[in-house]
Amino acid sequence: MLKGLKEKVRARFEVAVAEVDHHDVWQRATLAVACVSHDSRHANEVVSKAMDFIEGNVDGYVSDISVEIL
Repeated sequence: MLKGLKEKVRARFEVAVAEVDHHDVWQRATLAVACVSHDSRHANEVVSKAMDFIEGNVDGYVSDISVEIL
């Protein structure tokens, strides 16, 4: 299920998605979503929409979201 979700997010939002923690825990995952853009507002919008999509397509809940713009 997680692999399919990551593929959907990649395809729909043209972002990079990786599982970055909790690899051996069956009921938990930590995903990182990355977007490269020359405009920080655009990058923030894309990542926010990707996170909304993830929240709406999981059989559970999202416990924390953190956004960092470099």
